[in-house]
Amino acid sequence: MSAADIWIVDLALSPDQLDLCEAVLDADERDRAGRFLRPADRMRYRAGHAALRLILGEALGLAPAEICLEAGAGGKPELVGSARGAFDFNLSHSGGRALIGLTRGAAIGVDVEEIRPITDALRIARAHFSPDEAAALAALSPNAVDHAFFGLWTRKEAVVKALGTGLSLPLDRFSVSVPPEPPRLLRMAEGGAWTLAGIDCGLGYAATIAVPSAEAGIAVRHLRGDWPSRLC
Repeated sequence: MSAADIWIVDLALSPDQLDLCEAVLDADERDRAGRFLRPADRMRYRAGHAALRLILGEALGLAPAEICLEAGAGGKPELVGSARGAFDFNLSHSGGRALIGLTRGAAIGVDVEEIRPITDALRIARAHFSPDEAAALAALSPNAVDHAFFGLWTRKEAVVKALGTGLSLPLDRFSVSVPPEPPRLLRMAEGGAWTLAGIDCGLGYAATIAVPSAEAGIAVRHLRGDWPSRLC
């Protein structure tokens, strides 16, 4: 059985705290953050990646700024240097939350989405999801569609991110359960056992973690308050 450590991160930080986050990012992360047009998006990227560095650093006994990362073959970030292969990890952020997952000996994918009104949820589902998922979504009452859509989306994204395949795996190639059903992988050509779990990130958010291992243990923690002070 593989264990997954999950952190929920509050991204509402002061300007001084954001400066501490900026200081531990590498040149590539600073460049990527600077490409976002909206200040809120730049803030989320900097804070989320600094929190990831803090968690990895504490797990590895390294300072956050000493963590060396690079994109793997499918674009999923991975550890390099002396820490290569020590952990698999994944990061997602949306609205005021970030979700970070860390595993040893298994891959992990995480996704969090701020739930918001979406007028074309069924059209998107029919165009990009599998037919059984789209049908299950269409069978819900109209006032339940938005919440279910984002829950479904996070389940799909968590699986894709765990696989590290990026856009090379079409979203209609596999099926997951649709909320309010508990998260499960229903169909995938590659087969194998998976653990999918919903994570409570607070009112107005949907979040899922996925691990390609049967009955992976999950420990959920909160990283809040003065966490940027631990970056120094």
